[in-house]
Amino acid sequence: MSQNDVLLSVTPGGTAVITLNRPEKHNAFNADVIAALSDMFETLRANTDEVRMVVLRGAGPSFSAGADLEWMKAAADWTHEDNEEDALGLARMLRRLHDLPQLTVALVHGAAMGGGAGLVAACDVAIAVKDTKFRFSEVRLGLTPATISPFVVRAIGPRWARALFATAEGFDGEFAHKIGLVQYVVDSADDLDDTLEDVAKLAFAAAPGAVKAAKALVDDVYGAEIDDRLGKHTAKLIADRRVSAEGKEGLAAFLEKRKAKWAE
Repeated sequence: MSQNDVLLSVTPGGTAVITLNRPEKHNAFNADVIAALSDMFETLRANTDEVRMVVLRGAGPSFSAGADLEWMKAAADWTHEDNEEDALGLARMLRRLHDLPQLTVALVHGAAMGGGAGLVAACDVAIAVKDTKFRFSEVRLGLTPATISPFVVRAIGPRWARALFATAEGFDGEFAHKIGLVQYVVDSADDLDDTLEDVAKLAFAAAPGAVKAAKALVDDVYGAEIDDRLGKHTAKLIADRRVSAEGKEGLAAFLEKRKAKWAE
């Protein structure tokens, strides 16, 4: 892999920008790109003091066309064990992206196919150009979108996941918004950064520790039975935040009608 296939930059304000940089391949990824992304996510996970928001985008005409054809061709000759280990690398990378404590944002244009759409689903926020082409194309190749499925199903629900996984029907950014794969739709790629700026204002007004806890909260309560156990668990979570340094600072700032320290 070229050392420039995946780029990482961090702004002085605390935004990390990861750029898939294989424009001639429409940012299709292979094992090396997956490993580079995984390492970057792990590095960023440990740098919450310097990094408050993580942005994922693609250089050139597309966000990501999914799996690289040469990589897929090589996999056809691997053993079952080799294929399983290779796929586990993608699953781990997506999990690391999903589990980042910072707010994660995907800026999507051109195409987001297969695993590229999986990257979108693993982010907290996705902003897409309305004519972006999406497709879970695996069944056309006799495969299934197995490794990306946990993130996609959580994003769009089982009903649409079954339909789109089983038919490989293509759809655009506006339909991706309708089913919940993306939260914001813009007219052109030039508008992506304007919407990102709006999201960044929200991200940097929030306490970093609270953002991490809020993301974990969704995983805690999603699908759980609403009973006394869950009530006690959520009561403990809010009590933990109220007595935390961030909780005390946030309340003090509100009462004193000033900005909290993390928003200054």
